[in-house]
Amino acid sequence: MFNNLPKRKIIHVDMDAFYASVEQMDNPELKGKPIAVGGGGKRGVVSAASYEARKFGVKSAMSGSLAAKLCPELIFVRPNFERYSEISKRIRAIFYDYTDLVEPLSLDEAYLDVTQNKKGNPSATLIAREIRERILTDIGLTASAGISINKFIAKVASDYNKPNGQKTVNPEEVLQFLEDLDIRKFYGIGKVTAEKMYQKGIFTGADLKQKSLEYLETNFGKSGAYYYYIVRGIHTSEVKPHRTRKSLAAERTFSENLSSEIFMLEKLKHIAAEVSKRLNKSNVAGKTVTLKIKYSDFSLQTRSKTLPYFISDKSIILETAKDLLYQEKLQNSVRLLGISLSNLNTEKPEKKPDKKSISVQLKFGF
Repeated sequence: MFNNLPKRKIIHVDMDAFYASVEQMDNPELKGKPIAVGGGGKRGVVSAASYEARKFGVKSAMSGSLAAKLCPELIFVRPNFERYSEISKRIRAIFYDYTDLVEPLSLDEAYLDVTQNKKGNPSATLIAREIRERILTDIGLTASAGISINKFIAKVASDYNKPNGQKTVNPEEVLQFLEDLDIRKFYGIGKVTAEKMYQKGIFTGADLKQKSLEYLETNFGKSGAYYYYIVRGIHTSEVKPHRTRKSLAAERTFSENLSSEIFMLEKLKHIAAEVSKRLNKSNVAGKTVTLKIKYSDFSLQTRSKTLPYFISDKSIILETAKDLLYQEKLQNSVRLLGISLSNLNTEKPEKKPDKKSISVQLKFGF
């Protein structure tokens, strides 16, 4: 099985409730208590929640007011991103002791390719355990890890024994692991897609595997091929130390809901300027402008337009966002606006796997 695929040993390290854990580490009085990093009250949004708060159903992206209702004892803490960034750099320094093939996904998670590593250790499982122990000893935080033959399976596995655990999916275990997996656990399958799959009788990886490539592409568009291959353990994406940015965005949440497009245009002017600033700082440009609108009832809408040329100028970004704003009537008053640029000039098309390579080297030890 998978004989023609690259033989890799990939670790996905995911910090446990990172922002909240840093706050609890820095302030011992918060240890063991339900805390939410972010704003409370009517307009606030939860950025992260401690495991004590998660037991009550509090989670990231939830409104502060709802979080407080679910957990009356919830303690809100202002985010300190400089501190989180500082800790993140210390964690990555540990990663680089083992391999230079480190691909950060965010401040609190990263992929590591340890197929060839600086320690000369053939066991990715032991390396992951050692890294987690060092993060705990040197920094004082717990981390979870997933270990397998590619990034997709490692990412799924890292969530398996959270918090403060790890899961290795050996090559010979890959197919059974994926077949037994609830479709909601597949990285890349969101809530809406999962519901659609449920309606079509797809509940597990085994159900998904029964569907043909044609069926999946017909019912799920471009993502159909992705689902077809990942359930067969095929994900050829390499760990990229300098990961290519796929989009760049800025958004604003307003203290009061906006009902007038005139006021929204004023806000969009500042957001477009910020997006342009970030694009120019990164020396990139994009073709696709997406306007994000979150209404007062928390429903979300996006409107996109792809231009025939790359842009980074704030005036063109603003004009395109303006067109999108007037594209159709607003459904309600607005609490948040955002602009993103995608289809960047840094993107390279990912090579699709060859059907003939659908099979894993069983003797590749982990």
